[in-house]
Order: sequence, then structure tokens, then C-alpha cells
Amino acid sequence: MISERPPAKRLKEFFLAMTRTSFGQLGLADQQVVDYVASVLADFSVAERWLALRDADGRRLTSVVEMLAARLGEPQTRRRVLGERELRKYVGDYTLFMSGLFRNFVERGGYLDYYLEEGKRSYQTVSELDVALYRPGFLMFEELSRSFENYSGALDYMRKCFFKAAPDHDPFAGFAEKIEGWMRLRLTSN
Repeated sequence: MISERPPAKRLKEFFLAMTRTSFGQLGLADQQVVDYVASVLADFSVAERWLALRDADGRRLTSVVEMLAARLGEPQTRRRVLGERELRKYVGDYTLFMSGLFRNFVERGGYLDYYLEEGKRSYQTVSELDVALYRPGFLMFEELSRSFENYSGALDYMRKCFFKAAPDHDPFAGFAEKIEGWMRLRLTSN
């Protein structure tokens, strides 16, 4: 009997293969970063994760500025520091995802440079907090910060190779269609 892998694991494998190929072609061979980026892509292919942050009224936050402002005013406690780390990690992941796979959308909005800077800053903050909290993995976040623009560009390259949307189509549709098609194909072939 063939054991069935959960859809999330298969989705990660799908992104891992594409990320390895794309990043490898561009000479970005840090396997820890490749694995992490593939995990981000798998997580963010689910709308609940991609748009996970909400304001006090329950409205989904899609603006990085709103995301960062959500934590202002909290007292400095360990809980707040852990919350800051999670927020900064999320903002780093979000800006990498958006500036990479949806670069045209971000450029049209006029905030590509802001996303590149904020993503770099957020991952650097995660690295620094991980050092302060004695957490492993801080070097990977430092690398993501240092080379954020390269990794974002590699995701843009991957999008052009694997997720090209038809002209005059929603840029999110091409990505969603590929994921849905792959999932249908993989679910029926198992």
C-alpha cells in the first residue's frame, strides 16, 4: 500500500524542486535558504497564511505599513519580543513573496524599493532577535537580509519561468492556476 503524503508536504516538494532549479541556475545555492524559501512559498500559497495578519476589527492587513504599526505601543516584555520576531519574520516573508512572485504588481504600486528595504530590515531584525534569544538559525536570516534583493530577483526569475500569466490577466491568477492544476494532477495520480 502506498502511503499518501499530505497535500502541504507535496506542495512544499513542488516548490522545492522549482526553487532549487531557479536558484541553482542563478548561482544561489545556499540549501538552507532554498529550503526556507520553498516553505514560505508553500505556506503563502494558502490565502489564510498569505493574508494572516488582521487589525482590531478583523480586517486583513495587506499593507506592510499597517502590519508594522499593529505592534506599536506594547510594553517591552519577552512576549512582545517574541511577537516582534514573528511579525518581522512574517513581514520579511511577505515582502519576499510579493516582491518576488508578484513583482509587476508591486512595481505598479510604486513600492518595490520599500518592499526590498523593509524585507531586508525585517530579516535582519529576526536575525538579531534570534541571537538575543539564543535561537539557532540566525545566520540564515542574516543571509536573507544581506542578499534580499538577490533572492527576490530569483523568485521573479522563477515566476517568469514557471508562472507566467497571460497578457492582461490578473498576476495572481497565473500563480493560483498553476498551484491548483499541480495539486489536482498530484492528488489524482496518488
